[in-house]
Amino acid sequence: MVLSVEGLTIEAGGRRPILREVSLTVGKGEIVGLVGESGSGKSTIARSVLRLLPASAKVSGRVLVSGEDVLTMDPAALRDLRASQVSMIYQDPRSSLNPVRRIGDFLTERMVHTMGRSKAESRARAAELLAAAGLRDPELRMRQYPHELSGGMLQRVVIAAALAADPALLLADEATSALDVTTQAETLALLRRVQAERELGMLFITHDLHLAAAFCDRVHVLYAGTVVESRPAKELFEDPRHPYTAGLLACTPELGDPRPIRPIPGRPPSLDDAFAGCPFAPRCPHAVDVCTERRPEPVTVSGGFAACWEM
Repeated sequence: MVLSVEGLTIEAGGRRPILREVSLTVGKGEIVGLVGESGSGKSTIARSVLRLLPASAKVSGRVLVSGEDVLTMDPAALRDLRASQVSMIYQDPRSSLNPVRRIGDFLTERMVHTMGRSKAESRARAAELLAAAGLRDPELRMRQYPHELSGGMLQRVVIAAALAADPALLLADEATSALDVTTQAETLALLRRVQAERELGMLFITHDLHLAAAFCDRVHVLYAGTVVESRPAKELFEDPRHPYTAGLLACTPELGDPRPIRPIPGRPPSLDDAFAGCPFAPRCPHAVDVCTERRPEPVTVSGGFAACWEM
């Protein structure tokens, strides 16, 4: 496995953990999706793979990248992991770029200072990556500043930067949410092509369950820091087994579907909300007494599991 997260629990001063006993795997050449509402813990999982966590966070469990536990690595090994084995694509490409530095400087800095390449070699490699990412005239783009490029072009730049070190694992954190529909489709096609050519393992984070079902091999549904359902994407989309997964699908509009959108009532719990039972119980239309008293154990279903007392 390229990535194996085992029983990951993270606490940071709230009454409930940010993540609670999260386990997932990403194999070579596999795309695994993480979906859920804002605050469910999706980005925290991605950041834990790079150990980009607050110093005050209490962390237990294991995060294995190519068999090595990230949470126990010494600083030198951690720097090597971030420089060569794992790359991350963030939600807003403009936040990843220094507005007063040229695109070429952004792309070559990592190759010169962490990979030991010469400036000339780094610039040639950067131009090659930009061309592979679908940007025309890469030499011109390298001389430009971020404000001179559109959002879609900048997204291609950060994808090129993420691929510079030929990583084994790619973390895509809402990599397409800030793009228009056409640019989103082009970016997804680029990610799929690069992932297939290089047999990358990819952790793909999104709010859009329909997008995850179309793009990912397997999908984990997160709620309040807990994986409530994990299934192959096609099966999860066609036959959701957890009420929260079904609720996400019901409140997502579809072109040509005359049925009204049915939003999930209430709000997700904050870190100050403590509960003994299922975290989704206050919003669940199928909740019974046991749901508020005890946390459900995962139940095996077709291709994966769902954690619900009503299974």
